[in-house]
Amino acid sequence: MNKLTENNVILTEKLKKTYEDNGVPVEAVRGIDMGIKKGEFTAIVGPSGSGKTTLLNLLSGLDTPTEGKIWLEGKLISEMSGGELSDFRRDNIGFIFQAYNLIPVLSVEENIEYIMLLQSVPKDERHRRVLEILDEVGLTEFENRLPTKLSGGQQQRVAVARAMVAKPAIILADEPTANLDSVTSGGLLDMMHELNQKTGMTFLFSTHDPIVMERARRVITVLDGKISDDSENIG
Repeated sequence: MNKLTENNVILTEKLKKTYEDNGVPVEAVRGIDMGIKKGEFTAIVGPSGSGKTTLLNLLSGLDTPTEGKIWLEGKLISEMSGGELSDFRRDNIGFIFQAYNLIPVLSVEENIEYIMLLQSVPKDERHRRVLEILDEVGLTEFENRLPTKLSGGQQQRVAVARAMVAKPAIILADEPTANLDSVTSGGLLDMMHELNQKTGMTFLFSTHDPIVMERARRVITVLDGKISDDSENIG
């Protein structure tokens, strides 16, 4: 284990990802070394095609690196087997996607409790935690509604609740405000920032949205598959 994993909840070392496009190799990520400490509220930014989404997919274990290593919570996930990685993701990572990815035939409560079902959390405990997180995200008494009866902003709040309810160490958010208007986006980001400060969970965003960049405490810029800038946000 790299000694730096003691201080970082996320750590990459010489991380590379190469795809083939009609037989031509395309280097999407080109040797990224990056550390994210517990409790950070950080945005990975860059233009379309810069490699930021590929990087987030690698960190989540949804994609595998061509070269290099990835540690999450001190575990070397880049060398985990499929089943081991799936269990690790379930217990340690919460995901927020731009398309919400709620199951339309399930109620708000059923969507939020799904991960806890996989973790074999008892029914009463699941219900208690769902009501608690719905209060945190401002959706008290919405537990029996279907996603189709919610606005886009409300659906994304449910997605945030689902990501956080199992109390993972890391929340990975891929363009979470892409389908929202600026007012709704601002409110959602303020809510996530407050939850980050309250819970100590680590939030890592992939985004090109200025609203996310303004609220992130650290901004990592990716260009042509490499980190071109890494700075604290003092705005």
